[in-house]
Amino acid sequence: MATYMCMRGVNKGSLARIVNYLLAAALVFAASLAHAGPREQAKRMYDRLLGVPPPESVLSAMATQIAAGDAVGAANTALANSIFYNTTLKNFFTPWTNEAETSHAPLNDYSATLIGMVRDDVPFNQVLTEDIVYIGSSDAVATAYAQTNNDHYAQLESSQVDLSSNANLIRTTQSSLPGATLTAEQTAGVMTTRAFGEAFVRMGTNRRAVRYAFKTFLCRDMEDVHDVTRTPDRVRQDVSRSPGGDSSIYLNQCVGCHAGMDPLTQAFAYYDFAEQTAGAGEQLLMTPGTVQKKNLINANNFPAGYVVDSDRWDNYWRKGPNAALGWDGSLPTGGNGIKSLGRELAASEAFSQCQVQKVFRFTCFRDPASQADSDAINRIVGVFKSSNYSMKRVFAESAAYCRGD
Repeated sequence: MATYMCMRGVNKGSLARIVNYLLAAALVFAASLAHAGPREQAKRMYDRLLGVPPPESVLSAMATQIAAGDAVGAANTALANSIFYNTTLKNFFTPWTNEAETSHAPLNDYSATLIGMVRDDVPFNQVLTEDIVYIGSSDAVATAYAQTNNDHYAQLESSQVDLSSNANLIRTTQSSLPGATLTAEQTAGVMTTRAFGEAFVRMGTNRRAVRYAFKTFLCRDMEDVHDVTRTPDRVRQDVSRSPGGDSSIYLNQCVGCHAGMDPLTQAFAYYDFAEQTAGAGEQLLMTPGTVQKKNLINANNFPAGYVVDSDRWDNYWRKGPNAALGWDGSLPTGGNGIKSLGRELAASEAFSQCQVQKVFRFTCFRDPASQADSDAINRIVGVFKSSNYSMKRVFAESAAYCRGD
């Protein structure tokens, strides 16, 4: 209201002059960004990667690298700072680990593993298949890793342990941890971490696990892969075929997700997040050969529906419009268990595109908005693959591209 009352006293000529002044100032600012020198570009790059001003010595070194045509090298100089691991990557990855998709959540085995994989340049296409987890060393944190709580990681974070040091955050295997219930073959990267289980496998029907695997690693929610042309022969009993008494709702809406989602969810048939024994605390559990009861609930909704009898999954979305996700034709169209499902997702073209797009938005502070941006993303996807799926390289390449924004 105050602004409105103030503008009422400005005549049209004065208003036009003000608008022209603001437009000219914006053009000058844009021009200054477009012609920013190496030092300004270095500062902008460092600010975006770390969120703090660079020390003079680092700024000068980065500016020298940019002036010499090595903007990616300058980005890597910035990435050497521990803030990138403790703060930038923690904020980047934490929304992946919870259903609310918020960064305001504690460090956990899911986010710590992602941070460690970037730091150590572990091929990121192993994120859904490898028997891997990162934990704090006994020298860095007194509280040991536990299958039934997050206290170990909470102490790592509260103690501000330097996660850039491989003496503090160490790589190990999920199958070797005390109290582990999974063998190496039953693990599937971050999908078998405690945090993933608590967020996406606990209770429900395990469809949530598939939904968030698609959202996080393929950048596609279920609405984005909706396809009513797939055969609905694997839709479970708990899905009504006439919700609200109207079968057309099922045929035109429900089946679009369930026809493809339910066969994929079957990979989780033996998994649950629950107490192994009463009072022991919840953890990720697997019962080989025995389908968890959660997959068989509400059978009376449609008794003639599919009954889950194993962890055999099939990807019905390899055909139809979702073939555009770029599935790897050298892999089988189905398999058993979530490790093979993780391999299917990580081998898709959508997986690589998704990781690069997310880093681009995070690093450049914007969505791609031009053909040049699209070309840059496609180029970085190629670099991602040729660098053995190095996410660190993706951050460096994205920061280098956006340094003049």
